Amino acid sequence: MDKKGRKTGVVSEKEIENQREFSEKVSSVLSGIYNETPLACVVTYGCQQNVADSELIKGMLSKMGYGFTENRTEAKLIIFNTCAVREHAEDRVFGNVGRLKTYKRENPDVVIACCGCMMQQQHAADRIKLSFPFVDLVFGTHVVYRLPELLYKALTRKKRIFELPDADGAIAEGIPVLRDNDSRAWLPIMYGCNNFCSYCIVPYVRGRERSREAEDVINEARSLIESGYKEITLLGQNVNSYGKDLIPNVSFAELLERINALPGDFRIRFMTSHPKDCTEELIETMARCGKIAKHLHLPFQSGNNRILKEMNRHYSRERYLELINYAKELMGDSLSVTSDIIVGFPGETYEEFKDTLSLVEEVKFTALFTFIYSPRKGTPAAEMPDPVSAQEKGRWFRELTSLQEKISAENMKKYAGKSFKCFVYGKGKLGDNYLAARTDGNLIIEFEGDENLIGTFQNIKVTEPLTYVLKGETERK
Repeated sequence: MDKKGRKTGVVSEKEIENQREFSEKVSSVLSGIYNETPLACVVTYGCQQNVADSELIKGMLSKMGYGFTENRTEAKLIIFNTCAVREHAEDRVFGNVGRLKTYKRENPDVVIACCGCMMQQQHAADRIKLSFPFVDLVFGTHVVYRLPELLYKALTRKKRIFELPDADGAIAEGIPVLRDNDSRAWLPIMYGCNNFCSYCIVPYVRGRERSREAEDVINEARSLIESGYKEITLLGQNVNSYGKDLIPNVSFAELLERINALPGDFRIRFMTSHPKDCTEELIETMARCGKIAKHLHLPFQSGNNRILKEMNRHYSRERYLELINYAKELMGDSLSVTSDIIVGFPGETYEEFKDTLSLVEEVKFTALFTFIYSPRKGTPAAEMPDPVSAQEKGRWFRELTSLQEKISAENMKKYAGKSFKCFVYGKGKLGDNYLAARTDGNLIIEFEGDENLIGTFQNIKVTEPLTYVLKGETERK
């Protein structure tokens, strides 16, 4: 426990101030090198938590004197914020880093850095060290807040820096944030994971669960609302575990209710939830609180109990359905349920996979995020026998996606002619003049409108249901 009695640690105010001092030192170094504002390019892979981390990285870089570009060949600093959840993401990182070899040779003053979950794996960090000698700085998920110090060393010592502590990390407050959007915000409430699902690398690269103090989360939410943000998404590897390491404990449902009570016209979303920690209290809070989106993303991964046990998920098919049915009972048609599914877990048979299909049929999800199993080095599942061929898993995958496409099309039909209060978040894909909006239940409605509507709530009537999106038109408020 730390000095406040917490079960997990907090970075001291003295250390945060130390990083501010390094930030000023970096600013001084940059002003001595460049006659104009140097540009940084931050490339983000993976989940929303990585996106939130990149917003912290950009916040710190901005304080150090960097501007930003998406063009890597304009940048004096390039940071790859990496993901380790699937092999494809790792391959993309190595490929994109490798392409910078010539650029670095022609521009030796450019600093190239890699951070994030992938770097927290020893084999990935070793490959960067041995095969990509032009990468100047590598740092892990637990030391993001130390970027000013690490970048100062990379700029002044002219030698490679690898900072990858094998620790659970600590909560760092007071880090500047440069958000990618001025109306939608990611708000991390906790970090790490204690679940150790047998296929998942996250606990090994993100560390154990650690929650931010409720007052810090609520104060940040209040500040966002007062700054005009309309959609706030609470983030955590398992938000349902929020507060278990705080003294006294604060449940996730309690935190939601307190944010819901803040004044203002805004909407609260959250991800990701683990079924084993999803409670009736959380579902009741969602149903009762008007500012909480009626969207439950609850990954079930497999509909077969033997596979769930092999996955170390700690719930059954029956318990999952109990939770979904209770949520539907309380929220009715306003509820949207989405989920994640892994196809072809090691040892899974087709008969067991059919249990996943039957669960999808029973729940009738709004949407699914489906993945063919990808082995992660260092996880128990990577050592399990896996006799089913990639071709066979591909057939199962197509069967699942075909089923969900049919269900999604049927689900969409029931929204024809209905009106929703929607948050307009960006440009649409159905045509040049279309905007995209999101309902309370996370449905996407595209409609023709002026771009000045982006970032506002609008009442939109559905005129035509499509398979995955709805077409609509605005109504007068």
